[in-house]
Amino acid sequence: MRRPRRHVPRLFLAFAACALLLLGACAPQIVDPGPAAGTPELHASHFWTRDGISLAYRSWLPEGAPQAVIVALHGFNDYSAFFDTPAVFLKDRGVASYALDQRGFGANGFRGRWFPTGRYTQDARDFTRAVHEKHPNAPLYLLGESMGGAVAMTVIARDDTPWIEGTILAAPAVWARDTMPWVQRATLWLAAHTVPALPLTGRGLDIKPSDNVEMLIQLGRDPLVIKGTRVDAIYGLVDLMDAAMTAAAAFDGRSLILYGGLDEIITSGPTRTMLDRLPDAGADIRKLAVYPGGYHMLLRDLDAETVWTDIRHWLAAPAADLPSGADKGASAEFRSR
Repeated sequence: MRRPRRHVPRLFLAFAACALLLLGACAPQIVDPGPAAGTPELHASHFWTRDGISLAYRSWLPEGAPQAVIVALHGFNDYSAFFDTPAVFLKDRGVASYALDQRGFGANGFRGRWFPTGRYTQDARDFTRAVHEKHPNAPLYLLGESMGGAVAMTVIARDDTPWIEGTILAAPAVWARDTMPWVQRATLWLAAHTVPALPLTGRGLDIKPSDNVEMLIQLGRDPLVIKGTRVDAIYGLVDLMDAAMTAAAAFDGRSLILYGGLDEIITSGPTRTMLDRLPDAGADIRKLAVYPGGYHMLLRDLDAETVWTDIRHWLAAPAADLPSGADKGASAEFRSR
């Protein structure tokens, strides 16, 4: 009796071959402008990167010489306007601020697209140096919110930025792959290699980024805030968060780390993992401030002025207690959990 022909293995192999071809054709689409061989230049309203990309920026300058300078890096899908209200507060207290639209965001070209992760680090390094050369007599601090915090961590870990006096991290994006369940990692990889251009909005996730509802409504109406995020941009962001988590072991400069107890975007688990990986440091070098009623957008929450006041106080006296007390009881309890 003739044995039945085995079609299943052949069909399976054919399906697997097609799947591999599909994956090869749909890898994450990263924008790469080519070698970074030029000279960075700071102009009146834009910064020219070493690989020939023009990046918009904003500045808020006090009257007279600034007592300190902050270079601020925004979060994912946001842009330089995120620092408008804290910058005005700080300007009235003698602090100059510069905020960069990072590549792929804000008023820049290729909006919504992701570039090689190292270019974000290089841009921040070059931009802070250019700003320092404009204000050589004032200490310069690098502030990063969320994604910007991840970029700031990778900058400082390079250990070649002597012009940066210290770093302020506001809810730094450190949700790295090694803190994700394997299902999330696998789902992200599959989506990035099959539907990289698919836009995701985050609607229906029931996540509260801030208690400042009016501010959130304004962001929803702002055409420069990205509403639909490409899957490959999310994949690139996770690459950056991996780099930031790795950089934690070398993040040993003077720093102020700000975190909201109600943060639902970068949750406490990855944040504690990052804190545990930091080198040992005294209170004069590193200060952790936890705001129990704060959300992910600490700098724009309803009680944001408390955070701004702490930042200004830390700039003047980094070893002293913060006016809000956020570096005391809540901070110690957060670390001990």
